[in-house]
This record gives sequence, C-alpha cells and structure tokens, in this order.
Amino acid sequence: QVQLEESGGGLVQAGGSLRLSCVASRTTFSSKVMAWYRQGPGKQRELVARISIRGDTDYADSVKGRFTISRDNAKNTAYLQMNSLKPEDTAVYYCTVLRGFYKNAPPTVDWGQGTQVTVSS
Repeated sequence: QVQLEESGGGLVQAGGSLRLSCVASRTTFSSKVMAWYRQGPGKQRELVARISIRGDTDYADSVKGRFTISRDNAKNTAYLQMNSLKPEDTAVYYCTVLRGFYKNAPPTVDWGQGTQVTVSS
C-alpha cells in the first residue's frame, strides 16, 4: 500500500506563500500521477492540482496563476508551491495518487492526515 506524508502547512497572512511537500513510499513514484486536493471548512474536498508522469500539469480555476505543482522523482516527492494566498485557500491539503491523468480520475490511495493551511486576512 502506497504511503503518503504531507507537510509544510501553517498559518500565513493573505498574500503570503507556502510550499507543501508530499513524500511517497512503498511505490514506484516516477510512474504515478500525483495530485493535491483540499477541503475547506464546511466544504467538499476538491482537486487543486495534478501532475502527470511526464510533468504535464492541470489546475483548478481558483488557483491558476498562483499555485504550482511539481515533482522530484529522485526524492519521491511532490510539491505544491502556493503564492498570493487568500483566506479562501484555508483548508486541509491532501496529496494522493490518481488512477490517470484525465478528468475525474479517481484517487487510488486512502486519504492521509493532510496538512492544515490557514490564511489570515
């Protein structure tokens, strides 16, 4: 079973930046499509960004131009660089493995603990 560990969350003022990390183990990371989701207070979990095996990326409209997903296969790590943060970005952020790089591709691993991001106004 793939294990994912998210880190890097915290409290930041609006306009600030954070970089989230997701370290994967028990998997061939380079062959996995990775994604970041988030779940804000009282909201459903939503896809934020995904990255293909080749490095192609896709973003939710709400974060385009502000967030960047990347991967380092040598470190078995996916990242989410978040700039120009807004209070509405406040959420628990989760990383996951997707079945493929296509619309509505389902996650293939259980959700982990996630990492809390809080943006103050």
